[in-house]
Amino acid sequence: MNDGSSVTHNSAEYGSIVGIQAEVVHNPTVNFHPDASPQEKYKVGVRFLEDGVPSRARDMISDAIAHGHDNAEVRFHWVLAMLSARAYHDLSTEELQRLHHASGLVRTYAEGGWKDALRVAFELLEMLSTADGEAGRVLEQLRALSPRQRDAILDHLDLVLTGGLKDSLWAENRERAEAARFGNDRVQRVWAYFEPDPIGPRALPPRPSTAATARAALPVRAGLFVVVTAFLWILALVADPAAAAIESVVALGAGLTAAHFGRRWWYQEHQLKAKNRESHIPHMLGPASTGDGFTNRVRHSFDHYFSTRVPYGFAPYEWLGYTVHIRNSLVAEIALLYRESRINVDRVNWLIRYLAEDARDRHNKGTLFDHRHQNQTPAAAKVLCVVALITLGITTLALLGAVAAGADASLTLLAILALGGAVWSGCAAASSWLEARGEEHRLAEETQEYQERLTARQVAYQNWKSFLDSTRPSELEMETWLTCDKTLFVDEALRHYQLTWRDLITHTILMTPARPYKRGRVKGGPWRYSRYSFRLFLVTQDGIREISTEFDFTDAKRGNEQRSNYRFDALSSVQVTERTHVGYDLELVLTNGPARNIRVKDADTHQLAPDENAQEIAEINLNSAGFIHTFRLLEGIAADGKGWIERNNPNNLPSFRAAD
Repeated sequence: MNDGSSVTHNSAEYGSIVGIQAEVVHNPTVNFHPDASPQEKYKVGVRFLEDGVPSRARDMISDAIAHGHDNAEVRFHWVLAMLSARAYHDLSTEELQRLHHASGLVRTYAEGGWKDALRVAFELLEMLSTADGEAGRVLEQLRALSPRQRDAILDHLDLVLTGGLKDSLWAENRERAEAARFGNDRVQRVWAYFEPDPIGPRALPPRPSTAATARAALPVRAGLFVVVTAFLWILALVADPAAAAIESVVALGAGLTAAHFGRRWWYQEHQLKAKNRESHIPHMLGPASTGDGFTNRVRHSFDHYFSTRVPYGFAPYEWLGYTVHIRNSLVAEIALLYRESRINVDRVNWLIRYLAEDARDRHNKGTLFDHRHQNQTPAAAKVLCVVALITLGITTLALLGAVAAGADASLTLLAILALGGAVWSGCAAASSWLEARGEEHRLAEETQEYQERLTARQVAYQNWKSFLDSTRPSELEMETWLTCDKTLFVDEALRHYQLTWRDLITHTILMTPARPYKRGRVKGGPWRYSRYSFRLFLVTQDGIREISTEFDFTDAKRGNEQRSNYRFDALSSVQVTERTHVGYDLELVLTNGPARNIRVKDADTHQLAPDENAQEIAEINLNSAGFIHTFRLLEGIAADGKGWIERNNPNNLPSFRAAD
């Protein structure tokens, strides 16, 4: 996990291969309701288009148009959605007819910038099978559009525009990508997209009080104590009235003094023993974990954050040793509070990090082990309590002596029995009284501590959530950065092979996850990855050039680049394997080499919301990865070879003429 600092938490063991480290699904910024108005559906469709989900955008905008919301702006975005991430030969006959019909509606719309943009989009389609020299007028009109409209056309008609049209626009397209590639503080913000939404704050509530049970036993024990004590006092009073009166007053005073000063002392010692006992039980609420259990992951996270949040003067290993009992107690608490099905420890890391920082700060203030020193009973109170107890014992024995001196053996025996009963019942009554008063005090104290802890954690939660919300990139930003990466990757490939767009018949990019990776998405959107593998296919008259490389999405650094070239007839077959619990695999078979398996996407059925359709989400992800266009292209080449290329050569495309 990356929390915005320079420290990255990788929980993998040394030498292992990490697959998916994190999977997060965020709530969308725009929610769609089935009973939404056509205008609302259109707005949602535009957001889907901007976020790189043209298939959903087509459905939403088409629905809005079908329900009467139709103007130049709506139709412009509908055209972009129809053509986005698709080549001209990917369009069905029905879709071409719908586009042709829409082109005839342009003249019916009110004049303005959106009508101009829509007209330019259709004129660009007309230019596909036109000589390059005739495209100058349309390119001038394209450049005259607002930057938003022009950039939208260039982005979404990327696979449609070819040849001279693309050559004329490529330089400025590349400059735009270079300028926006690291815009909006990309390097410092991408990590937040893959950070899971934190789960809410919790704290252990006070333990249930046993005061009621203690209070229930107190009357019987106290009553027995009063009876036997009164009997002993009467015997002493009969034997020696003066001495008995004095000794009784002294005993009463000593007892009250011992109760007054001893109650606080007993409570403090009792609480200290309880807290020390809890802090020395490493796994009191969970099994000793050597496997991959939730408690084990919580423990690893605590170890990580305690080793990176270290007070001045401590080495990490020293601090870990110094706080072992505190960590054990905190691990047990967090494991108990958040041990739920499908709760990933990444959602609790904000709290673990806060607790590690809190321990560091309390150590710096000298209050880390505060409970051992808080409210300790003063030495004077302890001395007074001990003196009072000794005095009570002496005066009690004096009462017994008075009875023995002035009574016969039978009364003396009764006095001894009464003394034993008084001691036993007095201890029992004192124990019940101390427990009842102590539990009342403990409950009040723990309730206050609970409220303070929960309030502090709520503040930490809100701070972290606000920071995440302000840092996390939007879908539009993620899509913009990804588009820039693809543009510059294609540009570098063209430069390497010294090709221009005039030399290309078509091209396609397949984007797949590169392990190890983190992935995240908004509800209803495609998966986005922290590491990508880009595979570019450049189709020319001479054959296919394939370039693959791995991208770290945070900083766009590349590695493991490979290049290969092969003729059309070398591509033997293309197959797709769908495994429900694994994902989609693309198998590329060449006649002169081994088959290549490409993992297009991992399974995501377990990450779907209840109201999401698995097939629809799978289609969105495959479209976003460029898979559908890539598969159709490679499948066609594998089946027909040179014949497919000749049919789909931009110079041989059927003319698209706007309806009059």
